[in-house]
Amino acid sequence: MIKKALFGKNLSEITEIVSANGLPAFAAKQITDWLYKKEISDIEEMSNISAANRKKLADNYCVGIEKPVQVSVSSDGTKKYVFQVGNKHFIESVFIPDKERNTLCISSQIGCKMNCLFCATGKQGFSGNLTANQILNQMRSIEEFNSLTNIVFMGMGEPLDNITEVLKAIEIITSSYGYGWSPKRITVSTVGVLAPLKQFLEKSQCNLAISVHAGNSFVRKELVPLEKTQPMQEIMALVKNYDFTHQRRLSIEYILFDQLNDTEEQALLLASMLKQIPCRINLIPYHRIPQVGLMPSSREKIENFQKILMKKGITTTIRRSRGQDIEAACGMLSTKFVNTSN
Repeated sequence: MIKKALFGKNLSEITEIVSANGLPAFAAKQITDWLYKKEISDIEEMSNISAANRKKLADNYCVGIEKPVQVSVSSDGTKKYVFQVGNKHFIESVFIPDKERNTLCISSQIGCKMNCLFCATGKQGFSGNLTANQILNQMRSIEEFNSLTNIVFMGMGEPLDNITEVLKAIEIITSSYGYGWSPKRITVSTVGVLAPLKQFLEKSQCNLAISVHAGNSFVRKELVPLEKTQPMQEIMALVKNYDFTHQRRLSIEYILFDQLNDTEEQALLLASMLKQIPCRINLIPYHRIPQVGLMPSSREKIENFQKILMKKGITTTIRRSRGQDIEAACGMLSTKFVNTSN
């Protein structure tokens, strides 16, 4: 019998399990303490729960922490972790140390449905959503877990296409019964899936990053197929209804491609699109992937693009590439060959 994982369950779900197995109600809080505050790996370690009740749990459940199956280390200190999910699939997450910040970039899906032109994850297709257990396991099971300062949902998959499990994972990370993180330490990235974006903005105070990548719809359609049915104009109209001037921040992700979206015209169109929306722009160098003809913009063009936006009063930074030598940089995550070899 395959046992169900307790790790990744929220307090409400643990309460239901406690009730269904005849444990006292207060055991629910004890169990979440063991799972999220004391970092156990086995039900037998729950020493303040009676042996008889531990056995009831262990008959059908396990803690459910899985170690990574592979670790690659970049020359710049970035680490890429590979995790097995299920019998034949794999996902990746990336640990990025940087002075006083230790950021973990985590995945939310096996592959991705969005099929953005520049992204290796989309090229491997979509094989399924990750559970909250599989999302949280990426942070809990790595050796840097206790030194993490930030989590970004920018790994494999479109987080808002798996909104239920992503929100559950965020609840556990930020709740008092879970890890107790401030929402401002978490950023969720999206290409702009309208219905779940509204749900995310209503139910979470985490930071939001929107992958825009073009100043107008015509160019964006070439890069992001979702633009054809859920245009950026509608996404920005929704975002304008929410406050990004206090704790929650909005960032705009913009990968630059030579002679496509790196022109002065595109910069001015982008500035116009973002008028009266409090945000910052992250300009991202493109990392080439196989069988895609796009070319990266030169450093000079990226810096000129930045200057145009800064003159328009928009805080604009250029993201430093990390982990490119281990295929861990932005847009490079893919387990296509691993997933298809089993």
